[in-house]
Amino acid sequence: MEDSRTNLVYSMKKSVFKINTKGHMEKDLFFDEGVDIARYDMVKYPPLQKLYEKMLSFYWTPDEIDVTKDKLDFNKLTSNEQHIFTSNLKRQILLDSVQGRSPDLALLPLASNPELELLIETWAFFETIHSRSYTHVIRNVYANPSKIFDEITSIPEISECGTAISEHYDNLINYRGTYGDYEHKKLLYLCLVSIYILEGIRFYVSFACSWAFAELKQMEGNAKIIKLIARDENTHLAASLNIIRTLIKEDKDFVKIKEETNDEVAALFEEALTQEEEWCDYLFGNGSMIGLNAELLKEYVRWIGAKRIKSLNYTVPFSTHLHNPLPWTEKWISGGSVQVAPQETEITSYVVGGTKQDVTETTFAGLSL
Repeated sequence: MEDSRTNLVYSMKKSVFKINTKGHMEKDLFFDEGVDIARYDMVKYPPLQKLYEKMLSFYWTPDEIDVTKDKLDFNKLTSNEQHIFTSNLKRQILLDSVQGRSPDLALLPLASNPELELLIETWAFFETIHSRSYTHVIRNVYANPSKIFDEITSIPEISECGTAISEHYDNLINYRGTYGDYEHKKLLYLCLVSIYILEGIRFYVSFACSWAFAELKQMEGNAKIIKLIARDENTHLAASLNIIRTLIKEDKDFVKIKEETNDEVAALFEEALTQEEEWCDYLFGNGSMIGLNAELLKEYVRWIGAKRIKSLNYTVPFSTHLHNPLPWTEKWISGGSVQVAPQETEITSYVVGGTKQDVTETTFAGLSL
């Protein structure tokens, strides 16, 4: 028998075009009338417009980055170093496979604002660039690329991560209650927090490993790609944080939801951090690499986790370092430029710009909502 709630989610009938009764400056971010005219001459949420423009200014393609030397480097790595490199690549593929489709599927149908809609579409597009970049590396480094892809979901530490990051997307997509009611808003909030955790925590163990190889003058092409991906992910992190803060500022329901879900949010952070720590053990189970080991990476991911928790105005329930336990990563995270092809060594016009990779309480200072 069909669930009696099945069609209630569509109590506000959706259409790809429907003339609105409200002006675009009157509508909320989500659960209001859908976008009719895509107009950006006046925007209600300037920070979202600025984030879209920032994303677009970062446009790049994997083919710009030369990774031919990486194949030679990979063949010189020890077996445990090859395990670390390949395993991280597989996990990154899984993360961006989910994130490449999910914002469009889960968030876009609920968006009511032109600049938010544009931001989500651009965000998802950049995640597909990341997925393409992993294929670019795999094709150039491995003799049998298909083998790498075929093994991804057979690794429990990867498949369990995929299940965890998909849960709150699925809950939101499959909701069959009343469109925009309190429960629907709660699912949206938890989904946005889960996205924030994905963008702000779950990539950084693999990022650090990639940059550690490059510090040893190994796998440098891949490291340049990861630097560009990290730059993009930080913009996505800023977007998710800004959306969450805007909802709390504008809607009393989200203030209450934030209070009510304190334990659930704490559990989401702890799940992500624990899975990252388990991933460290998986990576280094057969040995470490020069300059990096499992314990250092665990300290690093907890340090990052504490920063992310504070930015959402939650209490950090564990002690951690006051400063980055892997300080050498700062030049990769906060560096001003990346050279992406061999001929760029002396040609500054080819340099791809960078951005500071941190989100703090002052990130959006001066930007009025």
